[in-house]
Amino acid sequence: MQKENEIITALKDYIDAKALQEETIRDIAKLERKKKTIEQDSVKGSMSTFPYTAKNFHISGISYTPEDADTLKEDEEILRERARKTGETRRMVERYMNRIPARMQRIIKYKLFDRDSWDTVAARLGGDKTGDAIRKEFDSFVGKETEI
Repeated sequence: MQKENEIITALKDYIDAKALQEETIRDIAKLERKKKTIEQDSVKGSMSTFPYTAKNFHISGISYTPEDADTLKEDEEILRERARKTGETRRMVERYMNRIPARMQRIIKYKLFDRDSWDTVAARLGGDKTGDAIRKEFDSFVGKETEI
């Protein structure tokens, strides 16, 4: 029963877990780019003795400091852990979906992943069943009443 509850929770969180994993991977890439960002500027100056000729100087460098290294490394570790956990949730749901009957896969996909109403799920499945009948079929499969 504990495993069933865990799967139902994971099914409900699947869409968010998948999106969060993609966002986290983008955040990690952003941190990597931050380490390599080159700052550029130009300044005006002149010689310190006569003739005081004005000159433009182009300066550039990496703004990444050793103090930033620890912070960025910790942030990256946190993001990698988040990506790993959301990936585990996503894979667990996908493995579960492969083990259940095709009809139930469709019901779960339409209701939980596409977030359709029960009546819309019934219409997409075809046949003469109502949304309420599809909900009861889902509840029976899950083994309990579910408010989704």
